[in-house]
Amino acid sequence: MRIAALEDDPTQILVLANCLRDAGHEVHEFRLVSDLKRFCSRESADLFVLDWNVPDQTGPEFLGWLRRERNDDTPAIFLTSRDAEEDIVGGLAAGADDFIIKPLSPRILLSRIEAVMRRTRGTQAPAVIDCPPYRFDPAQNLATLHGEPVELTEKEFSLAFFMFRNVGRLLSRGHMFEAVWGRNPNVPTRTVDTHISRVRSKLQLRPENGFRIVPTYSFGYRLEQFDAASAPEAG
Repeated sequence: MRIAALEDDPTQILVLANCLRDAGHEVHEFRLVSDLKRFCSRESADLFVLDWNVPDQTGPEFLGWLRRERNDDTPAIFLTSRDAEEDIVGGLAAGADDFIIKPLSPRILLSRIEAVMRRTRGTQAPAVIDCPPYRFDPAQNLATLHGEPVELTEKEFSLAFFMFRNVGRLLSRGHMFEAVWGRNPNVPTRTVDTHISRVRSKLQLRPENGFRIVPTYSFGYRLEQFDAASAPEAG
């Protein structure tokens, strides 16, 4: 899972990042809200873990901006020493999904992350994705369209599986790259665009099949689903 963590204390961010990475997550660290906003303008994440007080802006102010200006509903958890009722109410009003009171307990953090993701999106990769006319079986690395196998490479299958797990979400190129290739400096990021083109072609992702990939300039892609019966005839 790709996590963006906001924390200005050097010791706290080290503990937080190490805890998350040890659990197998990709972590992007930020000390200032301004830097996190720049990240959000070009990247997507699966979860935000936010400190309440940072030098240039508060965590709730950032989250309010994310919800209103970016129209981004990515789950968010606050890490804070504040436990007053009005603070919790204010954070929830800004769009937080949970609060964890400092000092940080790694076991509590990971369990609360799991609970939030299960509640909002589901953390467990499905054994099979069945989105007619498509079906994806990761155990066999098998994709089918109308019941017929579609020949995909391992990376093409992984990319398609990731997108079908996130139907309707705008995903950045960097997010997709990390999900499929990890942080591999030897692979050019334009590889994502090449593989998107191949996946679109091989899976025939077009209106008559009920799905299409929509690019967003300078950001990434969204897999959209709609009623195939109402789609215009190809021609």
